Amino acid sequence: MNYSFEYIDIILLAMIAGFIFLRLRGILGKKTGHEEDMSSSFAHDFDFKKTAIKKEVYKFDDDAKKEFLKGAQIAYETIITSFATGKIRKIKSLLNSEVYNSFNEALKERSTKELKNETTFIGINSAEIKDHKQNNDFLEVSVNFISEIITCIKDKENKIVSGDPQKIKKVNDTWKFSRNIRSPNPNWQLIETEV
Repeated sequence: MNYSFEYIDIILLAMIAGFIFLRLRGILGKKTGHEEDMSSSFAHDFDFKKTAIKKEVYKFDDDAKKEFLKGAQIAYETIITSFATGKIRKIKSLLNSEVYNSFNEALKERSTKELKNETTFIGINSAEIKDHKQNNDFLEVSVNFISEIITCIKDKENKIVSGDPQKIKKVNDTWKFSRNIRSPNPNWQLIETEV
């Protein structure tokens, strides 16, 4: 009778061993002969190359150009009339710091010489995009404006120093605007003026 318990123990241990063997085989797998030699298939010398960071390219298509030109014409007229009246604080957001400082210096000089500017903005004859390019995260667009303006500068005694208050003058300006394409602010700023 003692022998029967020993057989049951041996059978039970064999079943447990078989169970463990099958579990290990299921987890670890078995060798099929198709394994690659890891030492030859995996390069030990790592060649780290800097991958070029892909620059986000802003799509400045025809619709974007039309929309931009509408805003640029409004900005052009607003900046011209505000500068003429000496009220550039209200247009500070439309100018980058260099252009704002240069306009401010011109107004200070005008004030020192006691000159006053009389300007009547007639209208814009044409506005065309001359050039546009992406400079890192900034899109820069140059616009050629042809406008008609009546302008004259008078001294403190109301004598005309330059210009003609009766004559319409055709003005040809090229202005460069810029916008950070990563910024949530959709507004453009004037960064350069050419006459």
